[in-house]
Amino acid sequence: MSEMLEGALSQLETAAKYTEVPAEVLDALRHPKEVMSARVTIRMDNGSRRSFEAWRCRYDDTRGPTKGGIRYHPDASMEEVITLAFWMTFKCAVVGLPYGGGKGAIKVDPRSLSPHEIERLSRAYVHSFARMIGPDRDIPAPDVYTNAMIMGWMADEYSSMVGYPAPAVITGKPIALGGSLGRVDATARGGFYVLNNLLAQLELDKTQKRVVVHGYGNAGSMIAGLLHADGWRVVAVADSKGAVYCEAGLDPARLSKAKNKSGSVISYARESPGDKVEVITPDEMFALDCDLIVPAAMEDQITADNAGAIRAPVILELANGPVTSAADAILEEKGIRVIPDILANAGGVTVSYFEWVQNRQGYYWTEEEVQQKLRPIMERESTAIWEMAQEKQITLRTAAYVLGLARLTDAIKAHGTQSYFCP
Repeated sequence: MSEMLEGALSQLETAAKYTEVPAEVLDALRHPKEVMSARVTIRMDNGSRRSFEAWRCRYDDTRGPTKGGIRYHPDASMEEVITLAFWMTFKCAVVGLPYGGGKGAIKVDPRSLSPHEIERLSRAYVHSFARMIGPDRDIPAPDVYTNAMIMGWMADEYSSMVGYPAPAVITGKPIALGGSLGRVDATARGGFYVLNNLLAQLELDKTQKRVVVHGYGNAGSMIAGLLHADGWRVVAVADSKGAVYCEAGLDPARLSKAKNKSGSVISYARESPGDKVEVITPDEMFALDCDLIVPAAMEDQITADNAGAIRAPVILELANGPVTSAADAILEEKGIRVIPDILANAGGVTVSYFEWVQNRQGYYWTEEEVQQKLRPIMERESTAIWEMAQEKQITLRTAAYVLGLARLTDAIKAHGTQSYFCP
């Protein structure tokens, strides 16, 4: 078992100490319901044939059809997919969605493929996993290195296979193909709503409001823009190629322009010679004197090696699993509050749910309506998790898992457990 999966399952065991859970419920949630692996083969542009490892996991569907993204990454693995599906199971329960958790991946570096090859690979994935996915069974979405266009190809391929338009099979699609307004910034906006709802309780210094953002893809760039517009000073950001720091603050719009132009935020330093912008390492960035850190990249970025140097009093996890179990213990000991991923980044799956609902209804909402529906969900659940953490004297992460586990337990018990059949 990988360290990441072991750490995820340990959260289940920890949460079980704070709520009544029948043994059979824990047994059901310790194992995925269904995992499928395949070799996805496509014709390359040079005429050769090439195969790629791929997976899809439906972890638990007690609360409804499974939901979860598909990532294209050279380090993808089956255990990573299972772990991410486990997190999605709890994430959907935490925000009260009628979904279970799923996830998928292809082991590939998409940067090494042409657009034609990526399209063929995306359509081939749907062929390989067609028996698993479906609007009432398992609904994929974008994840790392996948986007709206890829989701559009996948939805089109599935529709071709079943013989009729089926937009609800995939979320995160282009607006013109049944996507939802408000989906692009949903993950960041959900985290922004959670943070604002808990600002008073977190006792952050409102006169400073200095934030560090690790990861400058969709979620990272969007949260930087939202916080900047709300008066926060974005003092440092990082992507896979490096980090930039400026005590006076960075301009998120210029950062995005620099990254789109050169492929990395570090070019911002070259283009801003008079702004005292420094190129630093991600570990140096985590150690900066700031008020908030937002990990928005990949898993396992804050580890036992760098957690001890963190000075920020609050971490908002927009990425999935950015803090390892060992680092979590260090942060707790230091009194650093971590707003956990299964709450902080749940805005993405919530608006994906909205998209699914709109597809099934054939009636589409304005962006303002989407945001009006998202905000009360994020505020309600963040308040519930904060109050539970205070009442039980546990971390926000454990409180989120307790809340999710209680809802999953209710759903499993509704089918009848041992105490019902053998009182």
